[in-house]
Amino acid sequence: MKTINTHLSQIGTTIFTRMSALAAHFGAINLGQGFPDQEGPADLIEAAAAALMDQRNQYAPLTGLAELRHAVAAANQRFYGLNIHPDTGVVVTSGATEAITACLMALLNPGDEVVLIEPLYDTYLPVVLMLGAIPKLVRLHPPEWSLPYNALADAFSPRTKLLLLNSPMNPCGKVFNAAELSFIADLLEQYDAYAVCDEVYEHLVFAPARHIPLMSLPGMFERSLRIGSAGKTFSLTGWKVGYVSGPNALTELVAKAHQNLTFCTAPNLQRAVAFGLAKPDDYFTVLADGLAAKRDLLAAGLARLGFGVLPADGSYFLTTDIAGLGFAGDDAAFCCDITEHARVAAIPVSAFYASNPPRNYIRFAFCKQESVLREALRRLETYLSRPG
Repeated sequence: MKTINTHLSQIGTTIFTRMSALAAHFGAINLGQGFPDQEGPADLIEAAAAALMDQRNQYAPLTGLAELRHAVAAANQRFYGLNIHPDTGVVVTSGATEAITACLMALLNPGDEVVLIEPLYDTYLPVVLMLGAIPKLVRLHPPEWSLPYNALADAFSPRTKLLLLNSPMNPCGKVFNAAELSFIADLLEQYDAYAVCDEVYEHLVFAPARHIPLMSLPGMFERSLRIGSAGKTFSLTGWKVGYVSGPNALTELVAKAHQNLTFCTAPNLQRAVAFGLAKPDDYFTVLADGLAAKRDLLAAGLARLGFGVLPADGSYFLTTDIAGLGFAGDDAAFCCDITEHARVAAIPVSAFYASNPPRNYIRFAFCKQESVLREALRRLETYLSRPG
């Protein structure tokens, strides 16, 4: 038999799938995979259900329903002052992961170099490699996750085609600040490179931090693609509705890639998301404030138990250092052990690195009910207080 696809054959089952399966097996509280344990807004769900009944259930337009494209453009203007053309500057995708893939397909040729920042979402690197591009990895270091300016500059070259930027960042919750974004923008202009900006956690940012789209900086609009996610913004991760915003010269290529991936997304969900993006400011403020309170609850409890708790200014996730707990194994072994014996699941942060990762950090998701977080802390306390 001839050789099958080399890159795909080397990719194992995702750490999220493995840990979720382990959590289910042991009846553990799943603080590993990042999904809320409560449904999103009832009015969005009602809007999606009503939209199924009005005989508009055939193929949606390639770039998305007009209602959603206009809602995405309006949200860009409302929150960030970005002028996105609703007819030519928005592409609706079946989730943000598809959006990431379509953006990379639109911009990359084999042999192009791509700057990636570790720790990184586990989809990025496989897609870059399957497209024949060359990854150039730059590592942020805990506990502050500050941008290493010299290392980032060294990663750029005349062969650099694009930077893939995730802010707020999964898994570490970092939100890039204005100075860091300005430095990145200068490099992109210097090397005439593009930016694909994964901003799915844009509304899950905790004061005093604030989300600044790279696209909003001077000179960045024409070289940037910005990705959003209804699943994260409305706590409806199973809907898989994403959207790409950008200049027409780039979004028309994203649309061609999208055409050859999924073509279109469920029309009733698109219409419900359009309704959601027009919600008043209070919705988005309450969403972020509620998650910040849950972050603080979990952070305080974990610190009390001896975990080293790292800062998290956005996203669903809290990174902790297990070095002081006296566990003999690495992060992956610790996550397996607490899933079985404490019945609390987490994710080893080593899974978010291409090679030679740190082995003493684990990620907890705090997008759960407060009662669930308190029970998880109680179980971890019992586990850590065991003799020996």
